[in-house]
Amino acid sequence: MNTERRAPLDRERVADAALALLNEVGLAGLTLSAIGRELGVKAPALYWHFKDKQELLDEMATQMYRRMIARTPLDPADTWRERLRRTNHGLREALRGYRDGAKVFSGSRFTGLEHAEQMEDSLRLFTAAGFTLAQAVRATTTTYLYTLGFVTEEQGVEPLPDERREGYDIAERARMMADFPLSAAAGTEIFTDYEQHFKEGLELVIDGIAARYGID
Repeated sequence: MNTERRAPLDRERVADAALALLNEVGLAGLTLSAIGRELGVKAPALYWHFKDKQELLDEMATQMYRRMIARTPLDPADTWRERLRRTNHGLREALRGYRDGAKVFSGSRFTGLEHAEQMEDSLRLFTAAGFTLAQAVRATTTTYLYTLGFVTEEQGVEPLPDERREGYDIAERARMMADFPLSAAAGTEIFTDYEQHFKEGLELVIDGIAARYGID
């Protein structure tokens, strides 16, 4: 008889199991039944902790955020530009660590207050630099949405780092679009070197914020 006691089932343990399973099956395959099998319980047991899948996704996104801020702590010496770079590069790295990570994060509602502490720090930095509160909110949310959208598209091609979906062969695409030479050549710019393209795009957004609000 196996007398080994399993760790008590709680929201954090379920979310951790779901995040681990996510990399294997993706968001479409992430069912409560599959998570239950990973934990050695029946799916109905999970409903004691989450009333539906969206509530589970909220907890998963919160866990992702907690892990992200543990890896990329804020620097009190940041300028507003450096803060946007730090937080958005950190967010992209965190989302890319999970298959469909951007889809899980998008639209989710955090279950803790860690984000409020980070938000307060950044808004204080921005308003001290000369932004109004409204401008600071626009600057931080616009760059956040840029990152979220970028990674969503990126993961449509590369679900995980060093993994590429079929159907995105650049040479084949160029052959199919031979009658549209500029569009064919653009494939290299769209579907490769995501690291550099993200960096350039983020700088475009940051420069636009500076130009719009007249704050250097």
